[in-house]
Amino acid sequence: MADAAAATTPEWATKEPCLMGIDEAGRGPVLGPMVYGCMYCARSYNETLATLKFADSKTLKEEQREELFESLKVNSSIGWEVDVICPKDLSAKMLKRSKVNLNEISHNSAMGLVRKVLDMGVLLAEVYIDTVGDPEKYQIKLTEKFPGIKFVVAKKADSLYPVVSGASIVAKVTRDKALRNWVFDETALNMHMKTGSGYPGVYGADPDTKQWLEDHKHPVFGFPTLVRFSWGTCTPFFKDAVEVTWESDEVDEDATNTGRAKRQVKLSSLGFTGFKRKTEEIESSGKGRCKFFQARKLELVRKFQ
Repeated sequence: MADAAAATTPEWATKEPCLMGIDEAGRGPVLGPMVYGCMYCARSYNETLATLKFADSKTLKEEQREELFESLKVNSSIGWEVDVICPKDLSAKMLKRSKVNLNEISHNSAMGLVRKVLDMGVLLAEVYIDTVGDPEKYQIKLTEKFPGIKFVVAKKADSLYPVVSGASIVAKVTRDKALRNWVFDETALNMHMKTGSGYPGVYGADPDTKQWLEDHKHPVFGFPTLVRFSWGTCTPFFKDAVEVTWESDEVDEDATNTGRAKRQVKLSSLGFTGFKRKTEEIESSGKGRCKFFQARKLELVRKFQ
C-alpha cells in the first residue's frame, strides 16, 4: 500500500542514544486509512535535523512534502517506519462488541511503533509525540509502558519539534500514496477516486466527498471498503436503506451462563454506516433458539454418523 521502511537497522542507531518523533495523518476523514509514522535519528544529529526544513505536513504543499520525504528516505542519518490502519479495521474495532475508540486505536498504533523500533535494536532515549486526548494522561500511559524512555507529549508537536515534523511528513505522504494507488475490492461499475478531501460533514463539508458517497452507496451492502462505515457522517446517506435482520443459531457464550435468550440483531444498514445496533429479545425454548428454527423443529447438527 505504501513505501516500506528499510529492513535493516542503521548501525548508528544501535550505538548512540536516539530520539524519535511520532505523528499521524488521516484521523478525521471518512475515507481511506489512518497512518501513523515515526522518524528517528541520533540525539547528536538533532541540531542538523533542524536545518532540513521539515515542517508540519499540513503547512506544506504536496510537492514539498514529496520532496522532503524523498530526501529523508536517502538520508543515512535518519530512520523511519509507518503503521497503516485500513478503513475496514478502524470501523470494525469501533463497532465490535468490546468497542475500541479512535483515541485508543491511535495510542496503540503509536506504542506499536515504539515497540517496533525498540525490537529493531534502536537505542531510544527520547520520544516526542503529537497528543491524542489529554497530554498528561497520554504521557503517563507511555511512560508506564516504556519506563526507560523519556516521553514528551504536546499539542501541535509537529510544529514544535523537527523530529515530529518529519514523522508528520512520513505519515501524510504514505497516506496520500495509499489513496492514489487504492485498488477497490469491489467490482461494481463506474467506481472512481474523485473523492475530494474526505470530509462530508456539516463543518468544512466537501461537495465532492458528499457526491462520491452518494454515488457509491448500496442500499444493502453499504459502502466500498475505502469508507470508514462507523463514521457518523455516513448515516444520512442511508435513510432509505434496506433493513437487514441477522439471525444466529449459535448461543452467546454468556447466554449459557445467565440463561438469557439468543438475541436477534437488526442492522438498518448492515452496520456499514455507523447506525447503532438495535437488539430485541426473541422468545425461545431457553436454549437460545430463534422462532424460525423452533417452528420447523430444526436442530443444529455438528457431527454426522
